Amino acid sequence: MTQAPTPTADTVRRLVRSLLEEGGGNGTGGPGVRPVTEDREHTWWVGTRHVLRLAPDREASVRRRRELRLRDLVRPHLPVAVPTSVAHGDWAPGLAYTLDTRVPGGTADAYDVSAVGEADLAGLLSGLRAVPARQAEALGVPRTAPRSLEALRRMAVHAAGRLAAADEFDAARLQQLTPSGAAQLTAQSGTAVLIHHGLTGAHVLVSTDGRVRGILDWTAAALGDPAEDIAGLAVAVGSPAAVRAATLAGYGARPCLRGLWLARCDTVLRLTDHLEGRTGGSLPLLRTQLRRAWEPILLERVTDFPEDEPEP
Repeated sequence: MTQAPTPTADTVRRLVRSLLEEGGGNGTGGPGVRPVTEDREHTWWVGTRHVLRLAPDREASVRRRRELRLRDLVRPHLPVAVPTSVAHGDWAPGLAYTLDTRVPGGTADAYDVSAVGEADLAGLLSGLRAVPARQAEALGVPRTAPRSLEALRRMAVHAAGRLAAADEFDAARLQQLTPSGAAQLTAQSGTAVLIHHGLTGAHVLVSTDGRVRGILDWTAAALGDPAEDIAGLAVAVGSPAAVRAATLAGYGARPCLRGLWLARCDTVLRLTDHLEGRTGGSLPLLRTQLRRAWEPILLERVTDFPEDEPEP
């Protein structure tokens, strides 16, 4: 297997220069380029108005090319911005790139979402639900099976004990989710919708007034369990805001609570994996995500749900 090249500043400058020349530029100078962060060598700022995303391998290239078509499909359904590609192609043999417009705003890791921003998130969730599944499938968007909340709960219980020993978490908090409660929150059949499937604080752009301005990185989109996006929002903006947005979007108690507990178990597992050396990332950010997911909401208790509970 051929080793994929590592992009450098010179690689990016040459690519940007060629794009400028194709667009009628004179091929001299050009906007400055710099990596978005030191640990993301495949994503680069280009001047102040664009971002260049380079696929690191062929599998990621397939997702990048699919994302171009998917963004055009979802854009009319959403009240928030989706990046637009101004150029795309291959930056190395078989490896895709896309040069996108830069959506204004900071990340949800840096700015809090306001009440109006929660309405923006509700529009995101309801807009995704409105995207025709057949059209998404025609673009190659995959279907994903719902995760087992009971299996996740069992793993999180073991991990929480180790976090408690490290004085990072009160393991008793997971006792709120019992095996019977997890069974009550099994995903219902026939509820699969288009989901972003990668909602994190870094992918939710928020303005200084708390409005949600855009959603980035659609490469992981799938047809699946809407609770996954509710879980992503719980980690990105906090459980109360996520549940309020999902409720405003028309989701009932079952998917809201399922998303809440997916997020809580996920954040316990991620922090444990980091502390035990299995994954990298930012420790302060993982602790913040754990705190957000475990923020209390008004409806904490898992109760019996009627089998014919209406879903949107």
